[in-house]
Amino acid sequence: MLELVSAWFWLVPLLPLLAALLIALGYLSGFNRGETGERLTARIALGATGLSLLLLLAIDLLALLGSAPGQIEYGTWFGSGKFQVAWSFSLDGLGLVMTTLVAVIALLTLRFSVNYMHREAGFQRFFMVLSLFSAAMLLIMSAGNAVLVFVGWELAGVSSYLLIGYAYERHTATANANRAFITNRIGDAGFILGLFLAFLWLGGVEWSVFGDNSAQLSSFSAGLVVTGFIIAAMAKSAVVPFSPWIARALEGPTPSSAIFYGSLMVHAGVYLLIRLQALLEQVPVLMLLLALIGALTALYGFLAGLVQIDVKSSLMFSTTAQVGLMFLACGLGWFELAAVHLVVHAIWRAYQFLSSPSLMHMMAGQSKPVPKWLAGRQRFYTAALQRFWLEHMGDWLCVKPTQSLAKDIHSFDERVVNRVIGLPGSSEAISSLAQWDARGRKLSHVEGDSGNIGHGRGVFGRLMAWIASLMYWFEEHLVLKSGGEGLLAALTLVGRYLLRIEQLLSQPRYLLLLIMATFVVII
Repeated sequence: MLELVSAWFWLVPLLPLLAALLIALGYLSGFNRGETGERLTARIALGATGLSLLLLLAIDLLALLGSAPGQIEYGTWFGSGKFQVAWSFSLDGLGLVMTTLVAVIALLTLRFSVNYMHREAGFQRFFMVLSLFSAAMLLIMSAGNAVLVFVGWELAGVSSYLLIGYAYERHTATANANRAFITNRIGDAGFILGLFLAFLWLGGVEWSVFGDNSAQLSSFSAGLVVTGFIIAAMAKSAVVPFSPWIARALEGPTPSSAIFYGSLMVHAGVYLLIRLQALLEQVPVLMLLLALIGALTALYGFLAGLVQIDVKSSLMFSTTAQVGLMFLACGLGWFELAAVHLVVHAIWRAYQFLSSPSLMHMMAGQSKPVPKWLAGRQRFYTAALQRFWLEHMGDWLCVKPTQSLAKDIHSFDERVVNRVIGLPGSSEAISSLAQWDARGRKLSHVEGDSGNIGHGRGVFGRLMAWIASLMYWFEEHLVLKSGGEGLLAALTLVGRYLLRIEQLLSQPRYLLLLIMATFVVII
């Protein structure tokens, strides 16, 4: 019976993903928009997550009566030579507990959000992204290999970016979303490095391979492999020096703060370290470094939390301190303690975040004052108030260089690439075929030549302009005229429909749908 139920486990992360896709398609087609569509949207999200939880509970019950299924595989996802990635899930004790925890908290948060987000303009968008995040976290906790974890890792990052920038009309929200996204890309680079070295030196990325083959690596090789994953864990769990982004991530609605940064996603880095226990134990120096980073993070969260005056920021810095203690436990080799701490803290913090709106309404007095021992030390108090200037350092080292690079690439595209291919070096970007056609007609009118569709600069520009003019003449004199007026009318109609489709796809919500479809194809 357990084998039969486990054979359908792949539905657990897939159902919330399908719910997100269905909500998006419903919104695009117009049947769940506005306040009248809220009930249908909520039912889709709650139903999908509820079914995932029921399937998980059935597997949990059967595992308690017998034994956990362990590693299950549904085939090969992709392979190249000796490098193979299986479509596998790890249903051992840790995997089942963590996946069930994610499903329970996700379902409770979704139900809480039905009333909390009622009559919000972005109700459907919120539930779509929250369903996508639920699928991502279920995949992270249940995946049987590091590559599948990375897929969920990226889906969670995209969801986080979209919900931090939920109020995209506000500059603060979009700026903080960019800050979080850029910081986490550093962790993603470390994750990719760890995957590459694991393929190269361990021969695979299954969790069982990390446990069985880690002993054959030298301490130096094991250290290089695990360093990449440690960087990824540090960025995702927002430990020092990556801590500043998570406090700025509270721009999103309270339910997203609860599930993302209070209870689930912030613990993903700790979970990754627990999975890498066998590899970490081969490198005591890195375990000592983890312990030091964890202690510094706990101290940072504690001191910065003392000077906060709003409940969400106080809870967030308390979460940072607790995650630092989990890193400290992993560094000391107490992985079981870290796992228990993770589960208990996730449940308690989710409750606190979801209760915070009610708590703010019940509060009548001022917030708790800063302790006297801290207030009496002016420089120390100022440092805690400024969050030890880690945010300024992060912006200076990561965010601003990335933004400057983007501006440089845009400038290079305008001043070099556009002129090489014959486009005018204008700051006005061409975002659609309609603008291209309008620009070509404008240039032709200026030149007084109706048969010339554009003006090229440079060798390549002149060559392309000549070829385009030749093709235009061929189309105008041989193809279109030979087909008669009916063909011209048909092509004009098709062109209008294609232009309409292009205009729709240029809108953010349709681009988001394409991104989701791309992830589905990749998976």
